[in-house]
Amino acid sequence: MSYALDPELRQYATALQWKRMEALAEYGSRRKAAEALGEHNHANISRAWRDIHRKAAKRGYAPAHGWDRPVPDGHKVRGVSTYYDKDGEVRGQWVKSAEDKERQAEMLAEWVSAFASELPKEEPRQMPEHGSKALMACYPVGDHHLGMLSWDEETGANYDMKIGERLLMGATNHLVGMAPACEKATIVFLGDFMHYDSFETVTPTSRNTLDADSRYPKMVRAAIRSMRYLIRRALSRHQNVRVVVEIGNHDLSSSIFLMECLHNVYEFEPRVTVDTSPAHYHYFTHGKTLVGIHHGHGTKMKDLPLIMAHDKPEEWGAARYRYWWTGHVHHDQTKDYHGTKVESFRTLAGNDAWAAQKGYRQMQDMKCVLLHDEYGEVSRHTVNPEMLK
Repeated sequence: MSYALDPELRQYATALQWKRMEALAEYGSRRKAAEALGEHNHANISRAWRDIHRKAAKRGYAPAHGWDRPVPDGHKVRGVSTYYDKDGEVRGQWVKSAEDKERQAEMLAEWVSAFASELPKEEPRQMPEHGSKALMACYPVGDHHLGMLSWDEETGANYDMKIGERLLMGATNHLVGMAPACEKATIVFLGDFMHYDSFETVTPTSRNTLDADSRYPKMVRAAIRSMRYLIRRALSRHQNVRVVVEIGNHDLSSSIFLMECLHNVYEFEPRVTVDTSPAHYHYFTHGKTLVGIHHGHGTKMKDLPLIMAHDKPEEWGAARYRYWWTGHVHHDQTKDYHGTKVESFRTLAGNDAWAAQKGYRQMQDMKCVLLHDEYGEVSRHTVNPEMLK
């Protein structure tokens, strides 16, 4: 088999993949290429070759098969039709393409990272003097749907950008004030913090039309402002604050923007750690407790414990208490699955017109959950909109 190096494939490879491709072309053997690179497994060489060619073909570049018209970045080939004459020569070719959502998300993350590098930084704040090392205060924020519009005559309660921001600020003040002075805190945005994901007021995947308040840039500003307020208040009570932004089905791309933005804003604040993993499952530990976080739109609740055991086998084995925290359904739902408590949290947001017409009537609240490093969850505080009036 020929391993001649095609320079056109460079744009479809990572630096490491291209290094392996160059070694393969030079030595002509997967095993010799691996040895030259000091790698013990020559399967890595084969994998690099396969993955690069697959990625190129996905974009429409596979010269061995007559494909030499790649589609733009952010798109993928949906089909190629080639017309040959009686002598076997190509007389015409039609390339059908479609948007590549996965690649577009990668491009967005790259753009966001570059954009966020120019944002003003949050200066370090004075640390509280005392805090329990055994306790961790956790603030799960249910689907806040900032940017949603709801009319009380149609849905039973008003909701818009200003109301959403005011509710979260009030709930934050109440819960942080109720929490004991713990050394550690974790703020968890459970997904769908923003109601829509772009200048189009539709859901990203199903493209269902949404009741929206105001414009996308104003929603972005309000979201960042609200998140920073919660973090600022937590810093006044706790010495170290971890922030997790889960990816929801309403804000698939915006959630990536938000986590990268916060990570950059708090670059010079050593007391804040922002999880920037684009995965749809996040985890953290506190002593003998392991907590998993997922929005809830991609996996059934009963399957989450096994996913946790697979993703975090060492932490799973060391944990005495295991929890999953989700959102998505907008109501309290708790069930034990073989030693793991799976829970969905309510939201402070009310119904939109669609939910009200479907008969959904969930209660609204936000909670602070206290975890002990030896005993798991030991208590929680709850606040609802009526308490904030």
